[in-house]
This record gives sequence, structure tokens and C-alpha cells, in this order.
Amino acid sequence: MSLSISQVLTLSPSDEIVTVNGWVRTKRSSKNVAFVAMNDGSTIRNLQLVVDIDKGYEGITEEVMAQVTTGASVIASGKLVASQGSGQAVELLCESITVPGIADPDEYPLQPKKHSLEFLREIGHLRFRTNVFGAIFRVRHAMTFAIHKFFNDRGFFNIHSPIITGSDAEGAGEMFRVTTLPEKNPPLLDDGTVDFSKDFFGKATNLTVSGQLEAELAAMALGKVYTFGPTFRAENSNTSRHLSEFWMIEPEVAFADLTDNMNLAEEFLKYLIAYALENCVDDLDFLSKRNAEENKLKPQAEREDMTLVEKLEFVSNNSFERVTYTEAVEILKNCTPNKKKKFQYPVENWGIDLQSEHERYLVEKHFKKPVIVTDYPKEIKSFYMRVNPDGKTVAAMDILVPGAGEIIGGSQREERLEILQKRAEEFKIPPESIWWYLDIRKYGSVVHSGFGLGFERLLMFVTGMNNVRDVIPFPRAPKSAEF
Repeated sequence: MSLSISQVLTLSPSDEIVTVNGWVRTKRSSKNVAFVAMNDGSTIRNLQLVVDIDKGYEGITEEVMAQVTTGASVIASGKLVASQGSGQAVELLCESITVPGIADPDEYPLQPKKHSLEFLREIGHLRFRTNVFGAIFRVRHAMTFAIHKFFNDRGFFNIHSPIITGSDAEGAGEMFRVTTLPEKNPPLLDDGTVDFSKDFFGKATNLTVSGQLEAELAAMALGKVYTFGPTFRAENSNTSRHLSEFWMIEPEVAFADLTDNMNLAEEFLKYLIAYALENCVDDLDFLSKRNAEENKLKPQAEREDMTLVEKLEFVSNNSFERVTYTEAVEILKNCTPNKKKKFQYPVENWGIDLQSEHERYLVEKHFKKPVIVTDYPKEIKSFYMRVNPDGKTVAAMDILVPGAGEIIGGSQREERLEILQKRAEEFKIPPESIWWYLDIRKYGSVVHSGFGLGFERLLMFVTGMNNVRDVIPFPRAPKSAEF
């Protein structure tokens, strides 16, 4: 049975035969000895294979070694010996090597040199093999595991919310239609609109933008639940922060108010970052060095003061500042960048939607710690957020972190039927489309709260990547649905 490279690199030299499988990263030769850097994806570190043709081992021939090129798959067996070079404690002195899959060096696009992220997006089927994407997707796995562990250890139940839905949780209307009606000549009503009663589900349906509303139903019986699944937005945006398909984590807790919600969200975020720092050491070290190199290329005014690892430790180790939206707007109105018109979006009046530059100023310049902004104007927040006694704001909260701005958004939910009905009407949401959501305000309604964490936004923060398309295996965006 073969061992992973991550396992092999923990072993000491011995006379036992070890077998490893993987892909060639580089090969260099000196006389009849070849030094092959091999990686199997289990770790960012390579295992060096030392292959001596003159040893006369069966199967190790010049013809076989000619096939050992960058990108080829190899199966190697031999003894672990103390490494003669720097960078690794052991290396494999090969006694046999086979090449199950060759990679033509004239055609293989991932040669041993630095490739741009833009180029790697074009070959998304191969980019997993690079150091940077191997690191990113190992971190993505670790964060997936940590999310489930966090909630499981605290008595939450995972709910699989539907991907196909007849409701619009955000009231935004930017949804992907799901239909089996014919493209040409669909059935029409007398007014010329499509007759969705003839569709597969008997009504208009879409891909979900959120699992929150369904999670609230479950929380009204199970107490503490969370969803973790794909969500979809048909927003025609090609920015580095938007995807058409992305993953969301959305806990909902019964008998929890806004303060409880903020406490849970802060604990959750700190837990995930601490987990990454403890369990993704090699990958974060690599990504931190990469991030520092990129930081040097930025204009002086745009450079970050902290390394990636320092930024993560900063969030993990600091209590989050809590400030109301009204207080935040006053801070921004009176700050030097605003007075000197340095903001792209000037802060003039109460009621504006805070932009990323405003959020980053609050975190990085003013408070110099993560910030939770609460009690936003109701006009700029969703219909389901609880209206505060002032009638102007809602019990909402956003968590802002350095380098990224908003990373979590949530609220205490509106548990009062009459007010929720009025808010849905203001958002032009037909009551018949959310009758079930309104029903839980009729039968045993309770104060409850929840939040959403965009998984890819979290990964951008943890890995230091600047484009959301680089933290999801197969990005879906306008005019882009390859692989």
C-alpha cells in the first residue's frame, strides 16, 4: 500500500521499502542521477526522488526516465534516506519507478515557472496542480470541516435547504429560472405572459439565493440549525467579488436576540480562523509569503500593513468593536479621507449604504480591530429584519474585517406577523409566495436570529486571494461556465 507524501515526510530514514504515487513537478539530472520533485496533493511540500540509472534496478532505464517530465504521473518505490539537500529531512532513493501517464513536455501548459492567475483560470482543469491552488483548496476543505465541527460541537443541526425554490429570500428578483417549458412557443396566458401552471412544478421556480427562510422554519422546532449549501444570483456583475454560484453558511437560532447573534458570529469567525492557523500551517505560510510579494507591487497607499498570517491572528486575538450604523456614519462623515474627498463614495447623509472603502476605514484606520456595525436603516436592509422601536432602523448586524470589509451579515428576524406582512408588501413580495414563512409567525412565534457567511468571502480573507474566482474550484460568472 502506498503512503501519501504528507505521511512520508513525517517518517525517519529506514531500510523499509516505501511506495508513493504522484505527479512530477520538476526534474533535473546530473550525469546518470536524476532528482525528481514529486507532489501528490496531500501537502504543499514535495518529496524528492533520487533516481540512479547506474544502480541497475529493474525498470529504471533511460527510456523510462525520458518519460519522467513535468506533469507526468509516477509510482515510485524505495528507501527513505537522510536528504543531502536543504528544504527536506528525507528523500526517496528509488529502486523502482513507473510512469502510468505521460505528459508531452511540448504541450503541457504548466511548466516550472510562474503563471498568472488569469492564465490559470483558463485552464481550470489543471490549476489544481499548482502550489497556489493546491494550498487554496486544502484550506477550503479544512474550513468546510471546521464549519461542521463548530456547529456540531454546539448542538446545532444541519438542514439541507432546497436548491429549487418558489420564493425570493432577498426580494431582489435576480434569480435563475428553473423550467421544463419549451424554449419556442411556451404556453401563454390571455395577457401574453408565460403560463407557469403548465410547468414542471405548476408554478414559476428559481435557483435559491439563500437557505435562510427554510432554516427559520426548522429552527422553530429544532432550536439551533444551520444550512451550508450552494446559492445562486443572476446578477450581471463581473467584479472580483461576485460569483453567480457560491456557497453560504446560514445558522438560525430560536430564542436568540441580536446580541446573541453577534456573540455567535464573533465566536464562529474566530474559531474558523484559529482552526486554519493551527491546521493549515504550511499552506498559510506559503500563501502569506505570496501575499507579501504581491503587496510589494502595489502603490504605497494601497499596501497592507500586516502579512496574511498577522491579519488572521489580529482577527482571532481581538475582541470585535461594536458600533451602531448611526455612530459609524458620524465617524465617516468627520474623518480626514472624507473631508479631503479621498473616498470614491463621499459620506454625506444618514441612510447611505456603506461601501467597502468605508468599512475598511472603520476597521483598519479608526478602530484598528474587527468591527460589528448594527442597527441599519430599514430602507437598505431586507424585509425579514426586525424593525427597531425607533421605526427607522432594523436589528441588523454586519461584521467587518481588515482587507475584506463585510464578511458576515445577519439580523434578529421579524417575529411579529403584522409588521412582517407590511415589510413584505413594501418589498412587493406577494404574500401567497411566502405563506409558509408568515405561518410560523402565527403558530408559536418567538424571537429568533441568524446570519449568513459567504464561504468564498471567508476563503478570500483566509487565503489572501483578491479574486473570488480563485477560491472556488469551478467559478460560475456571466459568460463563464466552463468545466
